[in-house]
Amino acid sequence: MTAFSGLKHTLLAEQVEEQLYDYITKLPMKAGDKLPNEFKLAEQFGVGRSTIREAVKLLVSRNVLETRRGSGTYVKELVPADLDPLNLRHVEDKVSLAMDLVDLRLILEPGIAELAAYNATEEEISRLKELCDTTEYKIEHNLYYIQDDIDFHTYIARCSKNKVVEQLISIIETAVLMFVNITHRQLMKETITTHRAITKAIADHDPIGARSAMTMHIAYNRSLIKKIYDEREKPAEP
Repeated sequence: MTAFSGLKHTLLAEQVEEQLYDYITKLPMKAGDKLPNEFKLAEQFGVGRSTIREAVKLLVSRNVLETRRGSGTYVKELVPADLDPLNLRHVEDKVSLAMDLVDLRLILEPGIAELAAYNATEEEISRLKELCDTTEYKIEHNLYYIQDDIDFHTYIARCSKNKVVEQLISIIETAVLMFVNITHRQLMKETITTHRAITKAIADHDPIGARSAMTMHIAYNRSLIKKIYDEREKPAEP
């Protein structure tokens, strides 16, 4: 295998890794569920079995999958280890955790967006628009967009120019990922609309507008998670 073909194989495996993770979260699968065999996955994603094996290895290294000799490949965790620096994936009650995280986001992120509207440079605003457009495109075309959504929010935190806020980026990353995994791609229309509003307010250096748009964005998220939480807490009908 030449260096070029090796690089091509690696890049393809990374692409399939994203698609496979998206497949797991969209079904949705849960910890302990078994994946289809290599043949079926290769057929589904239109690649060779070796690429599937490499993609599975990448997700194993991120603690999402585990392989059991003679049995197959199973889901281990829905939240990759590298996107969970707070080690919250071991909390069993994911819905309650999602509520706690979205409440924390509601405290933090509107103020962070306000700071970004004060401090973002024109170059940073241009990059933020790109992230907004990319997330929107992937949502509309039913592509894997979770990492782009995370990048959008964490970039706003970087635009705040606040050194303490930058240390909170890991919390934002975990919270966004947890929300998407719990809600399974609901609120996509609302995400597009509020992302646009946040981006425009920051681009216009409108701090109050940025705070308001971010508040609305997270309020949508909280409303949906609260609905899921309340439905789970309803007593079973006799």
